[in-house]
Amino acid sequence: MIFPGGFGAAKNLCTMAIKGEDAEVHPEVSRLVRDFQAKQKPQAAVCIAPAMYAKIFEGESASPTLTIGNDKDWSQKIENLGSKHQDCSVKEIVTDKENKIITSPAYMLGQSISEVAEGIEKTVKELVAMA
Repeated sequence: MIFPGGFGAAKNLCTMAIKGEDAEVHPEVSRLVRDFQAKQKPQAAVCIAPAMYAKIFEGESASPTLTIGNDKDWSQKIENLGSKHQDCSVKEIVTDKENKIITSPAYMLGQSISEVAEGIEKTVKELVAMA
């Protein structure tokens, strides 16, 4: 399973774009993510979608390591929710092997499709390799 980012994720799957740390995640999205984790199935998120994972696992023993790039405001929000943030370039990924979650910053850093493509392609390859 892979969640794309953008306003689709930040406004429809959750309310991160509007409420930040006080966001709500769509109940079915939360259920699906938790179900995948319970079954130790790999999952991925790009762009702003990794912040949604921080909200889903807020206050739980699973504190995934995630990236949204190097945005200090958003990385602090992720840390405040109890997850770990790792800075990452647009062409790289962060793999949390324990929780089987792969993340990449995509348009949180990149300005063009050619910039974000490499990180997204690496994300998909890692997800398939972990499956």
